[in-house]
Amino acid sequence: MRAIDLLNGRLKLRHLVLVVAIADQGSVLRAAEHLRLAQPAVTRSLREVEGILDVELFTRGPRGMTPTLFGEAFVEHARAVLAELRRAGERITGLADGAVGTVTIGTVLAGSNVLLPRAIAALKRDRPGITVIVQEATFDTLVPRLMDGEVDLVLSRLNPIDDTPGLRQVDLYSEPVRLVAREGHPARGRPDLSLADLLDYPWVLPLQRTALRQELEEVFHGQGLPLPADLVECTSNLTVRSLVHDTDTIAALPELVARAGGGIEPLPVPLAQVRRRVGVTMPARRPPTPSARLMLGHLREQAAELSARLSPTEGGPSGNGPPA
Repeated sequence: MRAIDLLNGRLKLRHLVLVVAIADQGSVLRAAEHLRLAQPAVTRSLREVEGILDVELFTRGPRGMTPTLFGEAFVEHARAVLAELRRAGERITGLADGAVGTVTIGTVLAGSNVLLPRAIAALKRDRPGITVIVQEATFDTLVPRLMDGEVDLVLSRLNPIDDTPGLRQVDLYSEPVRLVAREGHPARGRPDLSLADLLDYPWVLPLQRTALRQELEEVFHGQGLPLPADLVECTSNLTVRSLVHDTDTIAALPELVARAGGGIEPLPVPLAQVRRRVGVTMPARRPPTPSARLMLGHLREQAAELSARLSPTEGGPSGNGPPA
């Protein structure tokens, strides 16, 4: 196959925007409406791109437009180019006045419950013109968005990234995990309460592919116990708290959340070997935008304050990792 020169001036920025819009919207008509263009103009531009590439990017079917193998590859690169251009615009604006911009943070339960709201509040007090976008998902779902430039930072319980080159992590603080139940839970009246005793009650645990779930399973196996038979798997902080507050459900929550009150209290069953290190994952070779750099600074400041609230034997402050 002949090499395609995409730098000869024929391929325009509008072509990239259009192809991504068709992939996102699923049809030429919806893409035209999204871009506020006439449908014939969108159809004509799509033909131009396919002519430049000499391949078909989409197949037309009764349910709309589906990217071909070539289309999937081109859309992936188009997204990356557009993301970098958006970053360039934001960086210029940020360098000009430092007052506006956007930072997109990916997070999971481990990062969003206490630290993130505090950091966002601090950032907004400092720079109210910055828009903060929070996307909640599992870590493995957020990493591709981070690499593509759709997400600036991922705040989470730190996960190994050895098999994902191009990433680096900033360690913020360490926090133990506690078993919790509602106030007045019947287990609180049992003498010498143990983990085995808690198997009589319903549980809510993180999803299987999360690091915290794996560590909790090791605790059960280490004591020769099976996993709870009455089990819900969930990473929604609001859902977990509601289940624990309204029922006899047992859950494992970070220390700061477990001590937040609201009708939920820690149980006297230690999980000494289960800890979480909270930190930020970010691209190694792409510098953060001004807004992302400010967000990272506030995350570090708030993490230091949270570390001071934890006793040294239960987590204590951790290093702040390498500089941004």
